[in-house]
Parts: sequence; structure tokens; C-alpha cells
Amino acid sequence: MKGIVFTEFLEMVEKTFSPETADQIILASELPHGGAYTAVGTYPHAEMVSLVVHLSEVSATPVPDLLRTFGRHLFSRFVALYPAFFPSGMDTLTFLAGVETHIHAEVLKLYPDAQLPRFDTRRAGEDELVMDYRSDRAMHDLAEGLIHGCIQHFGERVHLRKEVVDGTGGTCARFVLRRERL
Repeated sequence: MKGIVFTEFLEMVEKTFSPETADQIILASELPHGGAYTAVGTYPHAEMVSLVVHLSEVSATPVPDLLRTFGRHLFSRFVALYPAFFPSGMDTLTFLAGVETHIHAEVLKLYPDAQLPRFDTRRAGEDELVMDYRSDRAMHDLAEGLIHGCIQHFGERVHLRKEVVDGTGGTCARFVLRRERL
């Protein structure tokens, strides 16, 4: 995983819980990197899993809830760090429909070694988008949080439904987004 995911996660922990909590989960995780991450580095996914699991234990918050909260935080940070990816006049469904072809393509230009989830999208009408998530990392809850962050950023009323595909260990999920017109 790219280091930016780690640095932003630890920043969120410090802000939401405390710097002491961040230190506590780093120590409990016994990380090879000692919790010292750079945004452009690449680190094992298992280290993120360990941090999240230990935060769940310390905070008594379920892992899926933590990942969704982190996804919302991460989306807001992406907006702040990479404003060119979020042009004015864009809407939620158009932005998300272009994640694979535009956003991930640009991310790979910046970080050629990034291992990104795959999103296959299709429009099911002007106000509906279906996104199929695939990743060996099984972090669909993080993806869900990112999607909620996107909805919040664009300020639209969009209903999101997630369906985890059985038998895949969470490596495949479907997100169905339906925009509400006022």
C-alpha cells in the first residue's frame, strides 16, 4: 500500500482519538517500519490491517466502521492534496464513473508501483451508477467510506447500497448509487 494511506490513517487517529492512541496502536502492531511512513513509500498491506485491528480493540469500534470513517477522511484529504482531480462542475456519479479510467490512471502516473483496487462501472440510467469493486485486499469498507466522502464533497443526495459478493472473502463488492432529484 502507498504510504499516503498510512500517513493519513495515523493523522486521522491522532485527530479523532489522540496522539497517544496512535502511539499505542503503533507499538501494539510491532511494525517493521516502527510506524514511520512516508507518503510516497510502499508498505505491506498487513501493517495497515494490524493498525486498524489494534485501533478497533483500543476504541471498541468495529473494524468496518473504522474503515468507513477513514474512507471519508481520506477522500477529504485527497480533495485537499490533489484539487486538480476534482474540477468544479463535476457531480458524484460522473466522478465515480471515471475513477478507474481517469483517477486511477493519474494515480499510476504519480505512483507507478501503486496496487489499486479495480472498479468496473456502468450507468443504469442518468441517476444510477453500479460500481463493482475488486481487490485482493478486501477493503470494501474503506471504498464505501471513500464513496460516502465523494457524495458529501459534491453535496448531492445519493443513496448508496453495498452488496458483498458471497464466497469471495470480501474481495468483490457491488456499490449501487442512486441520485435523488429534488
